[in-house]
Amino acid sequence: MVTLSVVTPMFNEREAVDHFVARLRPALDGLGEPYEVIAVDDGSSDATVSRLMQLRVDWPQLRVVALRRNVGHQTALRAGLKAARGEYVVSIDADLQDPPETIGEMLAAARSEQVDVVYGVRSDRSTDTVFKRNTAGVYYWMMRRLVGPWVSDQAGDFRLMSRAVVDVLNDLPEPRPVYRLVVPSLGFSSTEVSYVREERVAGETKYPLSRMIRLTFDSITGFSASPLKIATWLGLLSFLLCVVLIVTGLVAWGSGATVPGWTSLYIAVLLLGGVQLVCLGLLGEYVGRIYAASQGRPAYLVAFDTASARTAHPMSGGPISVDIDAVELGREREPIA
Repeated sequence: MVTLSVVTPMFNEREAVDHFVARLRPALDGLGEPYEVIAVDDGSSDATVSRLMQLRVDWPQLRVVALRRNVGHQTALRAGLKAARGEYVVSIDADLQDPPETIGEMLAAARSEQVDVVYGVRSDRSTDTVFKRNTAGVYYWMMRRLVGPWVSDQAGDFRLMSRAVVDVLNDLPEPRPVYRLVVPSLGFSSTEVSYVREERVAGETKYPLSRMIRLTFDSITGFSASPLKIATWLGLLSFLLCVVLIVTGLVAWGSGATVPGWTSLYIAVLLLGGVQLVCLGLLGEYVGRIYAASQGRPAYLVAFDTASARTAHPMSGGPISVDIDAVELGREREPIA
Protein backbone atom coordinates (compact mmCIF):
# COMPACT_ATOMS: atom_id res chain seq x y z
CA MET A 1 0.00 0.00 0.00
CA VAL A 2 1.42 3.37 -1.04
CA THR A 3 0.90 6.08 1.57
CA LEU A 4 2.15 9.07 -0.40
CA SER A 5 2.20 9.82 -4.13
CA VAL A 6 4.13 12.85 -5.35
CA VAL A 7 3.04 14.06 -8.80
CA THR A 8 5.31 16.43 -10.70
CA PRO A 9 4.57 17.56 -14.27
CA MET A 10 7.71 18.23 -16.30
CA PHE A 11 8.24 20.00 -19.60
CA ASN A 12 11.81 20.50 -20.82
CA GLU A 13 13.19 20.32 -17.29
CA ARG A 14 16.45 18.49 -18.05
CA GLU A 15 18.51 21.20 -16.36
CA ALA A 16 16.39 21.04 -13.19
CA VAL A 17 15.83 17.27 -12.86
CA ASP A 18 19.03 16.43 -10.96
CA HIS A 19 18.60 19.34 -8.54
CA PHE A 20 14.98 18.40 -7.97
CA VAL A 21 15.70 14.73 -7.26
CA ALA A 22 18.64 15.62 -4.99
CA ARG A 23 16.27 17.48 -2.67
CA LEU A 24 13.07 15.47 -3.13
CA ARG A 25 14.45 11.98 -2.45
CA PRO A 26 16.00 12.71 0.97
CA ALA A 27 12.85 14.56 2.02
CA LEU A 28 10.66 11.56 1.14
CA ASP A 29 13.04 8.90 2.47
CA GLY A 30 13.08 10.72 5.79
CA LEU A 31 9.30 10.36 6.19
CA GLY A 32 9.54 6.60 6.76
CA GLU A 33 6.38 6.08 4.69
CA PRO A 34 5.83 3.99 1.52
CA TYR A 35 5.80 6.45 -1.36
CA GLU A 36 5.98 6.84 -5.11
CA VAL A 37 7.07 9.75 -7.28
CA ILE A 38 5.18 10.13 -10.56
CA ALA A 39 7.10 12.29 -13.01
CA VAL A 40 4.74 13.19 -15.87
CA ASP A 41 6.70 14.24 -18.93
CA ASP A 42 4.54 16.67 -20.88
CA GLY A 43 5.99 15.97 -24.34
CA SER A 44 9.46 17.37 -23.63
CA SER A 45 11.77 17.98 -26.60
CA ASP A 46 14.96 17.77 -24.53
CA ALA A 47 16.50 14.85 -22.61
CA THR A 48 14.13 15.02 -19.65
CA VAL A 49 12.72 11.50 -20.15
CA SER A 50 16.14 9.94 -20.75
CA ARG A 51 17.51 11.42 -17.56
CA LEU A 52 14.47 10.31 -15.57
CA MET A 53 14.92 6.75 -16.82
CA GLN A 54 18.57 6.83 -15.74
CA LEU A 55 17.64 8.07 -12.28
CA ARG A 56 14.95 5.42 -11.99
CA VAL A 57 17.59 2.65 -12.07
CA ASP A 58 18.79 3.66 -8.58
CA TRP A 59 15.46 4.99 -7.35
CA PRO A 60 12.72 2.33 -7.66
CA GLN A 61 10.08 4.65 -6.21
CA LEU A 62 10.41 6.91 -9.25
CA ARG A 63 7.72 6.28 -11.85
CA VAL A 64 7.86 7.91 -15.27
CA VAL A 65 4.66 8.64 -17.21
CA ALA A 66 5.46 10.07 -20.64
CA LEU A 67 2.70 11.78 -22.62
CA ARG A 68 2.75 11.61 -26.41
CA ARG A 69 2.61 15.37 -26.89
CA ASN A 70 2.59 18.59 -24.94
CA VAL A 71 -0.87 19.13 -23.45
CA GLY A 72 -0.17 21.80 -20.85
CA HIS A 73 0.65 21.86 -17.17
CA GLN A 74 -2.86 21.33 -15.78
CA THR A 75 -3.67 18.42 -18.11
CA ALA A 76 -0.31 16.80 -17.34
CA LEU A 77 -1.16 17.15 -13.67
CA ARG A 78 -4.48 15.51 -14.40
CA ALA A 79 -2.65 12.52 -15.93
CA GLY A 80 -0.49 12.26 -12.82
CA LEU A 81 -3.47 12.35 -10.47
CA LYS A 82 -5.12 9.62 -12.51
CA ALA A 83 -2.03 7.43 -12.18
CA ALA A 84 -1.43 8.10 -8.47
CA ARG A 85 -2.11 5.24 -6.06
CA GLY A 86 -1.29 6.81 -2.71
CA GLU A 87 -3.51 7.48 0.26
CA TYR A 88 -2.32 11.06 0.01
CA VAL A 89 -1.23 12.84 -3.17
CA VAL A 90 1.05 15.86 -3.40
CA SER A 91 1.42 17.97 -6.53
CA ILE A 92 4.65 19.93 -6.91
CA ASP A 93 6.61 21.48 -9.78
CA ALA A 94 10.18 20.49 -10.60
CA ASP A 95 11.64 24.02 -10.56
CA LEU A 96 12.18 23.90 -6.75
CA GLN A 97 10.35 27.17 -6.19
CA ASP A 98 8.17 25.09 -3.87
CA PRO A 99 10.47 23.33 -1.32
CA PRO A 100 10.08 19.52 -1.20
CA GLU A 101 11.03 19.60 2.50
CA THR A 102 7.59 21.07 3.22
CA ILE A 103 5.86 17.84 2.13
CA GLY A 104 6.50 16.19 5.50
CA GLU A 105 4.95 19.15 7.28
CA MET A 106 1.91 18.99 4.98
CA LEU A 107 1.43 15.27 5.63
CA ALA A 108 1.70 15.79 9.39
CA ALA A 109 -0.84 18.63 9.24
CA ALA A 110 -3.31 16.51 7.25
CA ARG A 111 -3.14 13.75 9.84
CA SER A 112 -3.09 15.84 13.01
CA GLU A 113 -5.92 18.15 11.91
CA GLN A 114 -7.78 15.40 10.01
CA VAL A 115 -8.29 17.48 6.87
CA ASP A 116 -8.49 16.43 3.22
CA VAL A 117 -6.48 19.26 1.67
CA VAL A 118 -3.33 21.05 2.80
CA TYR A 119 -2.43 24.11 0.73
CA GLY A 120 1.13 25.32 0.40
CA VAL A 121 0.81 29.08 0.92
CA ARG A 122 3.62 31.41 -0.10
CA SER A 123 4.55 33.69 2.78
CA ASP A 124 7.20 35.48 0.74
CA ARG A 125 7.31 35.98 -3.06
CA SER A 126 10.22 38.42 -3.17
CA THR A 127 12.13 36.08 -5.49
CA ASP A 128 9.49 36.58 -8.20
CA THR A 129 9.81 39.49 -10.58
CA VAL A 130 7.69 42.58 -10.04
CA PHE A 131 5.77 41.76 -13.22
CA LYS A 132 5.09 38.21 -12.00
CA ARG A 133 3.86 39.37 -8.60
CA ASN A 134 1.62 42.05 -10.07
CA THR A 135 0.05 39.83 -12.74
CA ALA A 136 -0.49 37.05 -10.18
CA GLY A 137 -2.14 39.57 -7.86
CA VAL A 138 -4.49 40.74 -10.63
CA TYR A 139 -5.32 37.11 -11.54
CA TYR A 140 -6.29 36.08 -8.01
CA TRP A 141 -8.15 39.34 -7.39
CA MET A 142 -10.23 38.64 -10.48
CA MET A 143 -10.78 34.97 -9.57
CA ARG A 144 -12.01 35.80 -6.07
CA ARG A 145 -14.67 38.07 -7.53
CA LEU A 146 -15.72 35.80 -10.38
CA VAL A 147 -15.33 32.37 -8.76
CA GLY A 148 -15.64 32.89 -5.02
CA PRO A 149 -13.93 34.28 -1.91
CA TRP A 150 -12.44 30.89 -1.05
CA VAL A 151 -9.68 31.28 -3.67
CA SER A 152 -6.40 32.06 -1.90
CA ASP A 153 -4.16 34.69 -3.47
CA GLN A 154 -1.00 32.88 -2.35
CA ALA A 155 -1.83 29.20 -3.06
CA GLY A 156 -0.81 27.72 -6.40
CA ASP A 157 -0.49 24.06 -7.39
CA PHE A 158 1.61 22.96 -4.41
CA ARG A 159 -0.87 21.05 -2.26
CA LEU A 160 -1.54 17.74 -0.52
CA MET A 161 -4.86 15.96 -1.09
CA SER A 162 -6.45 12.88 0.41
CA ARG A 163 -7.57 9.94 -1.70
CA ALA A 164 -11.19 11.11 -1.38
CA VAL A 165 -10.35 14.43 -3.03
CA VAL A 166 -8.28 12.81 -5.80
CA ASP A 167 -11.08 10.35 -6.60
CA VAL A 168 -13.54 13.23 -6.99
CA LEU A 169 -11.09 15.12 -9.24
CA ASN A 170 -10.55 12.05 -11.41
CA ASP A 171 -14.31 11.68 -11.91
CA LEU A 172 -14.80 15.25 -13.09
CA PRO A 173 -15.68 15.45 -16.81
CA GLU A 174 -13.91 18.78 -17.39
CA PRO A 175 -11.50 18.56 -20.35
CA ARG A 176 -9.23 21.37 -19.09
CA PRO A 177 -9.55 21.71 -15.31
CA VAL A 178 -7.75 24.48 -13.43
CA TYR A 179 -6.98 22.68 -10.19
CA ARG A 180 -6.01 25.77 -8.19
CA LEU A 181 -9.68 26.77 -8.55
CA VAL A 182 -11.34 23.34 -8.72
CA VAL A 183 -9.91 21.99 -5.45
CA PRO A 184 -11.05 24.84 -3.16
CA SER A 185 -14.45 24.94 -4.89
CA LEU A 186 -15.18 21.34 -3.79
CA GLY A 187 -15.47 22.39 -0.16
CA PHE A 188 -13.31 19.69 1.45
CA SER A 189 -11.86 20.43 4.88
CA SER A 190 -8.49 22.14 4.54
CA THR A 191 -5.61 23.85 6.27
CA GLU A 192 -2.51 25.74 5.18
CA VAL A 193 1.24 25.40 5.53
CA SER A 194 3.30 28.48 4.76
CA TYR A 195 6.70 28.51 3.06
CA VAL A 196 9.10 30.93 1.42
CA ARG A 197 9.01 30.79 -2.35
CA GLU A 198 12.48 30.27 -3.80
CA GLU A 199 14.02 31.14 -7.14
CA ARG A 200 13.80 28.70 -10.04
CA VAL A 201 16.76 26.35 -9.72
CA ALA A 202 17.47 26.08 -13.47
CA GLY A 203 15.89 26.46 -16.89
CA GLU A 204 13.19 28.88 -17.97
CA THR A 205 9.72 29.51 -16.62
CA LYS A 206 6.97 27.41 -18.17
CA TYR A 207 4.40 30.14 -17.59
CA PRO A 208 5.27 33.03 -19.92
CA LEU A 209 2.76 35.80 -20.55
CA SER A 210 0.95 33.86 -23.30
CA ARG A 211 0.29 30.86 -21.02
CA MET A 212 -0.74 33.11 -18.16
CA ILE A 213 -3.32 34.70 -20.44
CA ARG A 214 -4.52 31.26 -21.53
CA LEU A 215 -4.77 30.17 -17.89
CA THR A 216 -6.83 33.27 -17.13
CA PHE A 217 -9.25 32.51 -19.98
CA ASP A 218 -9.56 28.88 -18.88
CA SER A 219 -10.15 29.96 -15.30
CA ILE A 220 -12.85 32.48 -16.19
CA THR A 221 -14.75 30.43 -18.76
CA GLY A 222 -14.40 27.23 -16.74
CA PHE A 223 -15.77 28.65 -13.50
CA SER A 224 -18.03 31.56 -14.16
CA ALA A 225 -20.80 32.71 -16.48
CA SER A 226 -19.95 36.33 -15.69
CA PRO A 227 -18.49 37.01 -19.16
CA LEU A 228 -21.86 36.07 -20.64
CA LYS A 229 -23.53 38.53 -18.30
CA ILE A 230 -21.00 41.17 -19.30
CA ALA A 231 -21.86 40.49 -22.94
CA THR A 232 -25.54 40.95 -22.12
CA TRP A 233 -24.93 44.29 -20.39
CA LEU A 234 -22.70 45.47 -23.23
CA GLY A 235 -25.44 44.57 -25.68
CA LEU A 236 -28.01 46.48 -23.60
CA LEU A 237 -25.69 49.49 -23.34
CA SER A 238 -25.13 49.54 -27.09
CA PHE A 239 -28.90 49.33 -27.67
CA LEU A 240 -29.53 52.31 -25.38
CA LEU A 241 -26.79 54.23 -27.16
CA CYS A 242 -28.46 53.45 -30.48
CA VAL A 243 -31.74 54.81 -29.13
CA VAL A 244 -30.00 58.03 -28.06
CA LEU A 245 -28.39 58.36 -31.48
CA ILE A 246 -31.72 57.81 -33.21
CA VAL A 247 -33.44 60.44 -31.05
CA THR A 248 -30.58 62.87 -31.67
CA GLY A 249 -30.80 62.29 -35.40
CA LEU A 250 -34.56 62.83 -35.44
CA VAL A 251 -34.23 66.07 -33.46
CA ALA A 252 -31.52 67.33 -35.81
CA TRP A 253 -33.63 66.40 -38.83
CA GLY A 254 -36.75 68.05 -37.38
CA SER A 255 -34.93 71.29 -36.58
CA GLY A 256 -33.65 71.54 -40.10
CA ALA A 257 -30.03 71.62 -39.01
CA THR A 258 -27.51 70.63 -41.60
CA VAL A 259 -25.39 67.80 -40.22
CA PRO A 260 -22.81 65.92 -42.24
CA GLY A 261 -23.89 62.65 -40.70
CA TRP A 262 -20.83 60.66 -41.49
CA THR A 263 -19.16 61.34 -38.10
CA SER A 264 -22.00 59.99 -36.01
CA LEU A 265 -22.43 57.07 -38.41
CA TYR A 266 -18.72 56.30 -38.26
CA ILE A 267 -18.67 56.35 -34.45
CA ALA A 268 -21.83 54.26 -34.19
CA VAL A 269 -20.56 51.60 -36.59
CA LEU A 270 -17.23 51.34 -34.80
CA LEU A 271 -18.81 51.19 -31.36
CA LEU A 272 -21.48 48.68 -32.22
CA GLY A 273 -19.06 46.57 -34.25
CA GLY A 274 -16.58 46.49 -31.38
CA VAL A 275 -19.19 45.51 -28.81
CA GLN A 276 -20.51 42.77 -31.09
CA LEU A 277 -17.03 41.36 -31.64
CA VAL A 278 -16.33 41.31 -27.91
CA CYS A 279 -19.61 39.55 -27.23
CA LEU A 280 -19.05 37.05 -30.02
CA GLY A 281 -15.56 36.34 -28.70
CA LEU A 282 -16.87 35.65 -25.20
CA LEU A 283 -19.65 33.45 -26.53
CA GLY A 284 -17.12 31.67 -28.72
CA GLU A 285 -15.09 30.63 -25.66
CA TYR A 286 -18.09 28.80 -24.25
CA VAL A 287 -19.20 27.36 -27.58
CA GLY A 288 -15.66 26.09 -28.13
CA ARG A 289 -15.75 24.25 -24.83
CA ILE A 290 -19.10 22.69 -25.69
CA TYR A 291 -17.71 21.62 -29.06
CA ALA A 292 -14.60 20.08 -27.47
CA ALA A 293 -16.72 18.22 -24.91
CA SER A 294 -19.05 16.88 -27.60
CA GLN A 295 -16.11 15.42 -29.53
CA GLY A 296 -15.17 13.23 -26.58
CA ARG A 297 -11.49 13.14 -27.53
CA PRO A 298 -9.00 12.10 -24.84
CA ALA A 299 -7.37 14.97 -23.00
CA TYR A 300 -4.03 13.15 -23.13
CA LEU A 301 -2.41 9.90 -24.27
CA VAL A 302 0.33 8.10 -22.38
CA ALA A 303 3.23 6.90 -24.52
CA PHE A 304 4.48 4.62 -21.74
CA ASP A 305 4.24 4.17 -18.00
CA THR A 306 7.10 2.48 -16.16
CA ALA A 307 4.59 0.97 -13.73
CA SER A 308 3.33 -1.26 -16.56
CA ALA A 309 5.12 -4.60 -16.67
CA ARG A 310 4.62 -4.94 -20.42
CA THR A 311 6.19 -1.60 -21.31
CA ALA A 312 9.74 -2.05 -22.58
CA HIS A 313 12.55 0.17 -21.32
CA PRO A 314 12.66 3.08 -23.81
CA MET A 315 16.47 3.24 -23.57
CA SER A 316 17.05 -0.42 -24.34
CA GLY A 317 17.22 0.20 -28.07
CA GLY A 318 14.39 -2.19 -28.85
CA PRO A 319 10.81 -1.36 -29.79
CA ILE A 320 8.54 -0.07 -27.05
CA SER A 321 5.69 -2.48 -26.39
CA VAL A 322 2.98 -0.40 -24.77
CA ASP A 323 0.45 -2.20 -22.63
CA ILE A 324 -2.96 -1.17 -23.96
CA ASP A 325 -4.19 -0.85 -20.37
CA ALA A 326 -1.51 1.79 -19.77
CA VAL A 327 -2.74 3.97 -22.63
CA GLU A 328 -4.79 6.25 -20.45
CA LEU A 329 -7.53 8.10 -22.30
CA GLY A 330 -8.56 10.31 -19.43
CA ARG A 331 -11.58 8.12 -18.72
CA GLU A 332 -12.25 4.55 -17.62
CA ARG A 333 -12.46 1.89 -20.31
CA GLU A 334 -15.66 -0.05 -20.72
CA PRO A 335 -15.20 -3.77 -20.10
CA ILE A 336 -15.06 -5.87 -23.25
CA ALA A 337 -17.75 -8.53 -23.35
